[in-house]
Amino acid sequence: MSVRTLSAALLTAALACLPAVGAAQAYPSKPVRIVVPFAPGGSTDAIARLVAAKLTEQLGQNVLVENKAGANSMIGTGEVAKSAPDGHTLLVVTPSLTINPMVVAKMPYDASKELVPVTLISRTPYLVGVSNEVPAANLRELVAYAKANPGKLSYASGGNGTGAHLTTESFKMAAGIDMVHVPYKGTALALPDLVAGRVALIFDVEQVLGPMIRDKRVRGFAITSAQRSATSPEVPTMAEAGVPGFVTSSWIGMFAPAGTPPEVVQRLAAEVKRALEAPDARERMRGFGTEIVASTPAEFGAHLAAETERWSAVARHIGLKPQ
Repeated sequence: MSVRTLSAALLTAALACLPAVGAAQAYPSKPVRIVVPFAPGGSTDAIARLVAAKLTEQLGQNVLVENKAGANSMIGTGEVAKSAPDGHTLLVVTPSLTINPMVVAKMPYDASKELVPVTLISRTPYLVGVSNEVPAANLRELVAYAKANPGKLSYASGGNGTGAHLTTESFKMAAGIDMVHVPYKGTALALPDLVAGRVALIFDVEQVLGPMIRDKRVRGFAITSAQRSATSPEVPTMAEAGVPGFVTSSWIGMFAPAGTPPEVVQRLAAEVKRALEAPDARERMRGFGTEIVASTPAEFGAHLAAETERWSAVARHIGLKPQ
C-alpha cells in the first residue's frame, strides 16, 4: 500500500469514529495495556506513563505501560495491530508509524487497515543543535557557509527514514544547501560526535538538546515551532533565524486496533484530554518541552494525512525508497 493510500485510510478510519450511538458504559472491564514500541526512558515512554497514571484514576481500572522496542517501533506496533479490538490494548507511538512504510518494503502489518487513530496527544518541535566547531554564529551564517562550501558540513540523525532525517532534508530544501547525512543507530550515539565537532548539526527535541545548549556543549540556532519555547526562550524560531515558513514537529499519538467500537475510541480521546487538562499534567508536559494537543480522532486522522503527504514528498525528493 502506498503512503498516500495509508494517509487516506487513516483519515477515513478516524472519521468513522465520529459520534456513535450509545456510550461505552461497560468500558473498561479489565486492566488496559498501553504498548510503547520504544525502550523505557525516552519522552514517548514518559508521556505514555503520565497518561496511563491519569487514566487509571479516571477509568477505575489499572492502565499499564509495556515497552515493546525493536525494528523502529514495528514490533510493538504490530502487536497492537493484531490485538483484540476492545479498547484494552492501545498504542502510543511517534511519526515512525507513518514514515516506516516509506523505508520498509515488507511491513509486518497494514496500519491503514489494522489501526484506528484515537488522539494526537502532543507535538514537540525540534531544536537545531549546532557544534561549537562550526564557523557560524547563527543559522543565517551557517546557511551562508553551507552555500559557500557545498557538501562540507555533515548532519547527524538517528537513522535513515527517521523523523529527524526527513526534517533535516526538508530544511536543506528550504535553505537551498547541501549537507552530508551521517545516520546513527539512535541519536544518543550521535551526540558525542556533535559535541566533538565530527558532525555539524542535528535536529532533536528540547528534552535532549535543551540541557546541552544551556550547558554550552552545543549551540541552539533555531526551534521549528511557530513561537519560541518557554523552556528554551533564548532560541529563535526558524522564521526569526532566516528560514521563514519552516514549522514542523515530532508528535506522540494514541491508536487502537481497527474494529474498536467507535464509542470506546471517542471516550478514550475524551479521557486523554481530561487527563492532560489537569494542572500537574500540564506542568509535567511543559517540562518535557512539548505542546499538549489532545485532539479528536478525526482531527488526528487529518493530521496524519497531512504529515504523510509532506514527508512522502521529501522522501521522493531525496530518492528514499522502501528496502
